[in-house]
Amino acid sequence: MRMMLGSQAQTVPFLSDVSAIITSSSSSSSASSSSSSTAIPCLTRRRATIISPLVGVGVSSLLSLCSSHLQYPSCRPALAEQKPKDDLQQEEDRVVSIFQETSPSVVFIKDLEIAKSSKGSSGEAMPIEDKDAKVEGTGSGFIWDKFGHIVTNYHVIAKLATDQSGLQRCKVFLVDATGNSFVREGKIVGFDPANDLAVLKVDIDGHQVKPVVLGTSRDLRVGQSCFAIGNPFGYENTLTTGVVSGLGREIPSPNGRAIRGAIQTDAAINSGNSGGPLIDSFGHVVGVNTATFTRIGTGLSSGVNFAIPVDAVVRTVPYLIVYGTPYSNRF
Repeated sequence: MRMMLGSQAQTVPFLSDVSAIITSSSSSSSASSSSSSTAIPCLTRRRATIISPLVGVGVSSLLSLCSSHLQYPSCRPALAEQKPKDDLQQEEDRVVSIFQETSPSVVFIKDLEIAKSSKGSSGEAMPIEDKDAKVEGTGSGFIWDKFGHIVTNYHVIAKLATDQSGLQRCKVFLVDATGNSFVREGKIVGFDPANDLAVLKVDIDGHQVKPVVLGTSRDLRVGQSCFAIGNPFGYENTLTTGVVSGLGREIPSPNGRAIRGAIQTDAAINSGNSGGPLIDSFGHVVGVNTATFTRIGTGLSSGVNFAIPVDAVVRTVPYLIVYGTPYSNRF
């Protein structure tokens, strides 16, 4: 393995039987009343008083019995099945909402090497055209602010940062706040190989972009949900889901130093995901997707993936924007 930088049955009488019972009881009562009305008039009234409530109670109990056995069993299972469906729908809607709110802030980065013929006589490169350039790698990034600053991994734009030939370029594919796609060339503003971070700047004249919402990584807990948005293998706007698998991990940086405090996740991170955001359940960025353990030669994620904690990003990026170098390099 190596690290890659990317219920009982009961008989119920029919209602017609109930009518027969009531009629029979009434006829018997009438016959008894006519034969003994002259001798004991009071008994007739007493018997009628006694039988009538009993018949009423019998009908009431029977209707109650029918109601309990015929109505409720058909309703209760439906109510029991409805609740899990509602919970599932709410969960799906939440994930869809997170993606829809965050994906416009995620960009697709292409590393290009332009042909020598694309340079003018003065040595200045002409506008980038796909037919004149070789794609040397792809990655992801996210919009940091409304001025066009893009945060990504250093290893995504390392060739551009170390280019001596003047032939390296990078194209940034963005979506503005109204949903319109556009492409701009990315210029390096600053980079920090020790933390595997870099900042690009694109010209956004005529477009209004949507920066990400930053969260915090200091109160993350193992087991909580997280989501990665990026462009694995060039497939734009891909969402993968998982959980925070571990905290405080140590991973190597491009210059060989250790990046401490990394977030481990099982949300799939593959080649092209590097530089994209790791997001919590509120849609806040909590890390920058950076690396995965993989079997040599496969390039596939093993499910052990890592992201740089956003607290480290927040400490580093402002210095890269202002000075071009991290704070540690200024003294």
